[in-house]
Amino acid sequence: MKKKFTLEIASPCSENFDKMIPNSKGSFCNSCAKNVIDLSSKSNSEVAKFIAENKGKNICARIKSTQLQEEFAYNETSKINNFKYAAIAASVLLASNVSAQEKEPIQTEITSPKLNNHIVGKIAFKQPVEEEVSIIVKGKILDSKTNKPLNNKTYPNLMLTINDSPTPFKVNAKTGEFAIPLKVLKNSDNLYLSIVSGDYYLSKTIPFDIKSVKGNVLKQDIIIETEELTKVMIMGGLGINYIDKKASKEI
Repeated sequence: MKKKFTLEIASPCSENFDKMIPNSKGSFCNSCAKNVIDLSSKSNSEVAKFIAENKGKNICARIKSTQLQEEFAYNETSKINNFKYAAIAASVLLASNVSAQEKEPIQTEITSPKLNNHIVGKIAFKQPVEEEVSIIVKGKILDSKTNKPLNNKTYPNLMLTINDSPTPFKVNAKTGEFAIPLKVLKNSDNLYLSIVSGDYYLSKTIPFDIKSVKGNVLKQDIIIETEELTKVMIMGGLGINYIDKKASKEI
């Protein structure tokens, strides 16, 4: 059975997420002595899986404001239904055994055409190898309206991640310049970007062509509209609103 729910924010937290101490479970908040889980970059299914695995727990999380408008769903298995199914299956199996003992077996004769034998030689199959190359992506993050770097006061501590690089790279606040080394597949068509600045977040995809790489360097400016940046909030206790299955068309 599918369980549906939405997220709500009862009391937004004013703590600065960037100043929290990262660890394997999230980022540790000294103010409330709890781990804050960053769900802002997770997909809908990943958030649903996390909520299902931590059902009933008091969760502090960092989310995007747009995630408050989404509906999440996960499959919940009913133990009672499983028990009934097991009991019915056992009854059917038992009835089948009794029936088999009471009836005489029916003898049947099966005929099939004789297959011709063919001698087949070895088949050679060469697995295609995806070639990976090391490049450096250089460029600037610019505001589409002004064609200048983003306002440092509004968007401080600008960080950029490309293709899930292990650590985000700091963007020059004055010039908007960045230089990120990474490995890409030669046949890749896109680069995946994540831009974070304080409480703002943006993920987008830009086209990529290996032919544009000259001397292992790809020159690529990133032009963004500030309206694309999504406000991210830390929730002081994650609120989960489960949707009544009677009100839902899908069960």
